[in-house]
Amino acid sequence: MSRQAGAITRRSIRLTQNPTIATSRRDVLTLAAGMTVAAGAMAASTAQAQPAPGPAAPATAPTSGDGVWICCEDSNTLVVIDPVRLVVQTTVNLTSFDEDSRPPFRFVTGGVMPTHGAMVQKPLYHGAISIHGAVPNPDSTLVATTGRGTSNLYLIDTATRRVVGNRPNPQASAQTNPERLTSGVFLGREPHEPTFTRNGRELWVTVRGEDRIAVLDVQKAREESAGGRPGQAIRGFVDTLPGPAHAWFSADGRRAAVISQKSSLIDLLDVSYDAEGFSTARRATQIDISAQDRFGFSPFLKLSPDGREFWISHKLADSLSVLPADGRAIAETIPLGALARPNHVEFVENAQGRAVYASLARIDDGAGPGGGASSKLAIIDRSAPLGQRRVVGEIATGGREAHGLWLDPAGTRLFVAHEQDELQGTPGAGQTLCTVLDVTDPFRPRFVDRVMLGDLALPSGGLRNKKGINLVFIRPGARSVTA
Repeated sequence: MSRQAGAITRRSIRLTQNPTIATSRRDVLTLAAGMTVAAGAMAASTAQAQPAPGPAAPATAPTSGDGVWICCEDSNTLVVIDPVRLVVQTTVNLTSFDEDSRPPFRFVTGGVMPTHGAMVQKPLYHGAISIHGAVPNPDSTLVATTGRGTSNLYLIDTATRRVVGNRPNPQASAQTNPERLTSGVFLGREPHEPTFTRNGRELWVTVRGEDRIAVLDVQKAREESAGGRPGQAIRGFVDTLPGPAHAWFSADGRRAAVISQKSSLIDLLDVSYDAEGFSTARRATQIDISAQDRFGFSPFLKLSPDGREFWISHKLADSLSVLPADGRAIAETIPLGALARPNHVEFVENAQGRAVYASLARIDDGAGPGGGASSKLAIIDRSAPLGQRRVVGEIATGGREAHGLWLDPAGTRLFVAHEQDELQGTPGAGQTLCTVLDVTDPFRPRFVDRVMLGDLALPSGGLRNKKGINLVFIRPGARSVTA
């Protein structure tokens, strides 16, 4: 087998030939999953990728049933904001606090609330640790989210806003939670960002602490989350560069770009699908981006709405790069300014123009509304000729350390998540914020509002929703950007 062969097939053969390797839990899971994947890879690899389900979402303003979902990494919750009324509508609980009325299980013990850092050190805590990445499936009926610290993945039903696999708590009472949290799906060290294949059959999760992508069968992930046999959801692993941070598929699903936070490289994978819609991946090429990102710290990428370009953030190099979806080299790199520290990008495109927004982690004193400290968003004119694109504007978010970005279906409102709490002496002191911007004119955005993420009401006390990371706009049943 060639060096370029897909790691899923390669690893399954290696373990089958030498079963004594499978001595750890991870290897056992890999062996079981790899045998399934190897069989799938023998199917017609040239079969067409199945079309994404559901019609394209209409270009309408937010409506009842839509939700802005924010991963709160410190509190291990998902906050859902009503984008019409701009209030917190639901908080999805991924902690295991208050599943038992005894003190070791309680969020508040002896009348004292622990710090967020101390929460997950409590005895017998089995909840999520460091909820971080999130993405909708192609028809927006599921959100997948990763627990960096627990090395696992959870699925949430977007219609009911309930965690898939949670079960009734046999110890439930007035002092305890009515549900017991699922264990989700175990993946490996430091899962960062999930990505669905275009047909929705698989979920790819970059395992940033290692050098591979976990490939999950979505239906079996549902079953495993609901208490099925551990390890059944993982079809196998795709070997990648060290520290893979994010993967994203081309519009036809036949190419995947993979970036890294440990190396100045990009992997381009050729992806084929069998008759059932399951993938086999082979490395097409590896791009050296040391000229663009000598630090090797690129955390996020996303495909443009027209399917022509991958945009990549280089957080420590303070820049963005553009990789043509059909190319094998970076086409241009756009500087964002000293210590800009870009996190995510979003495409703001409507009748008034085409722009790319980048969230900046840098905090500027006096930049925000009322003169408070604030991060900013950089605005790039995407309609400019390739090689001539540059930052043409910026806007203060009114929050500190901007991270996730997502546009509403009408292309007129942009939502921004923030990592840090608001400063003392400000309207949202001590609160993590979501900023709402009017981007009807992409080059003249207007500040609309700031939504405080508030608390999750647990039986033993209020757990403050803290540290917003990823943010996604969900319209259940509508076609998503992963379709």
